[in-house]
Amino acid sequence: MITLRKSSDRGHANHGWLDSHHSFSFADYHDPAHMGFGNLRVINEDRVAAGQGFGTHGHRDMEIVSYVLDGELAHQDSMGNGRAGGASGVIRPGDVQRMSAGSGVLHSEFNHAEDRTTHFLQIWILPRQRGIAPGYEQKHFDPAQRRGRLVPVVSGHGTEGALSMNADAQIEAGLFDGDERATKALDPQRLAYVHVARGEIEVNGQRLGAGDAAMLDGETQLALTHGRGAEVLVFDLAR
Repeated sequence: MITLRKSSDRGHANHGWLDSHHSFSFADYHDPAHMGFGNLRVINEDRVAAGQGFGTHGHRDMEIVSYVLDGELAHQDSMGNGRAGGASGVIRPGDVQRMSAGSGVLHSEFNHAEDRTTHFLQIWILPRQRGIAPGYEQKHFDPAQRRGRLVPVVSGHGTEGALSMNADAQIEAGLFDGDERATKALDPQRLAYVHVARGEIEVNGQRLGAGDAAMLDGETQLALTHGRGAEVLVFDLAR
């Protein structure tokens, strides 16, 4: 079964400095029919205005992935990342960041540009194990790596080349245009979620645009075809 979730059906909040679309219930947006999908809990498409950001705040027991589409996002946390001696904490298009909140972490995220909006996806996945020590990783995935194929970028399955996470899930990313296509065998006992970050593409023959998603339950095959400037994230998820 394939269920489509159109971009226009998502929750929306515009705080001036932050324009956010919520694929699942989040903050003041509550929809009992969309509380998550398997162990995927949050996909927020955020646009942060120049010189603005999220002040220091805390998280626990969540795997948090940030995927920048445009601009830059500067991260600092209580583990020392974003400060001298820690990871740089600045993520740009092609960069993927994973933070395991675990037993508790404080962090902030800012767009320090004076004249450019930062456009990124904030993703939360429920952890496999609660109360672990907090952790952080970031890595750049060159567009050429993702062109016309799906590349694992974050994985809880020990996938080589991907960032690791404390969750029974995997995220793959790909770029598709024209005749470029990708197929992927799916385990019908698991769930798959396809999010179109930008552009247009056909998912198992159904046309999706930017912000749209497809939820696949019981399917054995995923086919991504006829992309038009498409950037796609594919999630392999536990039920």
